[in-house]
Amino acid sequence: MKTTRYFDEQVRRKRPYIELAWCAQVLASPLRRERQQDGRVRFWGAVTLPGETAPRYLRVVTLEDGETIHNAFFDRRFTEKEQT
Repeated sequence: MKTTRYFDEQVRRKRPYIELAWCAQVLASPLRRERQQDGRVRFWGAVTLPGETAPRYLRVVTLEDGETIHNAFFDRRFTEKEQT
């Protein structure tokens, strides 16, 4: 899995609880996909954490290639109803 230096040095340090396997899962089967104006691509996917019953929505942002992970975080504002 390809990642940017920003992801490796900043995102992983600030959010060590986010697992790369979750990011891969979201990229493989996103609930929603959206291209940003700068060309980067946003992917959302449901992740159920150990010990929890309700899923959380992980947003993974990639570079323009749609593969190289640049950012990842749980998006509290996303709902599946937003899908288009």
